[in-house]
Amino acid sequence: MNTEARNPRSIGLDKLNAQQIVRLMNEEEQTVMRVLQAAEADIAIAIDHAAKAFQNEGRIIYIGAGTSGRIATMDAAEMPPTFGIDSDRFIAIIAGGTQASGTAIENAEDEEHTAIQAVNAINLTKNDVVIGIAASGRTPFVIAACRHARQKGIWTCGIANNPKSPLFDQVDHSILIETGPEVLTGSTRLKAGTAQKLVLNRISTGAMVLSGKVIENLMIDVKATNAKLKDRCIRILCDLTPTTQEEARELLEKNDWNVRAAMESLTQNA
Repeated sequence: MNTEARNPRSIGLDKLNAQQIVRLMNEEEQTVMRVLQAAEADIAIAIDHAAKAFQNEGRIIYIGAGTSGRIATMDAAEMPPTFGIDSDRFIAIIAGGTQASGTAIENAEDEEHTAIQAVNAINLTKNDVVIGIAASGRTPFVIAACRHARQKGIWTCGIANNPKSPLFDQVDHSILIETGPEVLTGSTRLKAGTAQKLVLNRISTGAMVLSGKVIENLMIDVKATNAKLKDRCIRILCDLTPTTQEEARELLEKNDWNVRAAMESLTQNA
């Protein structure tokens, strides 16, 4: 597997000083953008399916283990505050359960039966999509979950960093992000993990844009849960309407800091 191979450029990693380590890692990370550009069409297909699922009241379900699972968990967690959606619309299932989100439970990735149980526990419907993420493309937990979902007629997508990954044989659609050997051999939290995070960024953000959760380039349904986000809501309303900051704050306070509702109230009163 490329992700487990030794990187010839970093053989002398232990002899480098701090600045040399940074430079080498920066140079290696440039690979990530090249592989993402090569995968644009495949990522776009995943965006379309995720958007369709969301619009049909379905869910986008990420499956991962280890670093991949934690990246998936992070992306799913950001969706409700960013786009004002319910927390059950983007779900991350990680090998080892919620405890594994903050603590490495390495043996959990081999548990195929647990993966099937986890998928069954969320009561999949035909409106859902399942996206499995595994740097190696060989993780038993991820493969078993995707295979089980596909057998139920659910559209499935696999994201992996190695070509000819077994995961790709068990899904409807594949996204290859071949980032190659890591600077630190086998540490896929580096290039592989960066590429995975960027792919999920594109899928989740793109799906929300296509689903009308964005006006221009503004997060119209952001949840104003703190002072910073309230200030953002004020700026958004001012950008999209003729209101002053004072008027925007007053309107938002009257509409429970819901930017969309504040805009609608302006239209009704026009």
